[in-house]
Amino acid sequence: MTGGADETEAAAGRLAGHVRQGDLLLLEGEMGAGKTTFVRGLAAGMGVAGDVMSPTFQLVRVYRGPVQLAHVDLYRLDGAAGLADLGLEELLDEGAVVVEWGDRLRDAGAVRVAIDVLDERRRRLRIEEAPDRWSW
Repeated sequence: MTGGADETEAAAGRLAGHVRQGDLLLLEGEMGAGKTTFVRGLAAGMGVAGDVMSPTFQLVRVYRGPVQLAHVDLYRLDGAAGLADLGLEELLDEGAVVVEWGDRLRDAGAVRVAIDVLDERRRRLRIEEAPDRWSW
């Protein structure tokens, strides 16, 4: 459980040490749950360069670092044809990929991170379907 954006970023930063090339993280949570905040902390923990912003209108933002991080947003994407156009496989070959609105994508090899809104400040973060090497 986190008590604000700083704690959500810190939790994601701790998780970042487990992220490797080829890892796919699917973020689930309602609008305003803190998905982009989570990605900001993940990116910082991975040592990637650049300011992390929501890719809602761009669909994909790529951040360079020791492990490249592609930040994908499926909120405005409609249908499987759009998913194919994103080139997720190529992005995974280059580094790790984190997907906002990940509940719109089903992938057996993905790590699911659910962000539950408890109240205005508090969030519950749950890792689902993760390899044993992942832990908070």
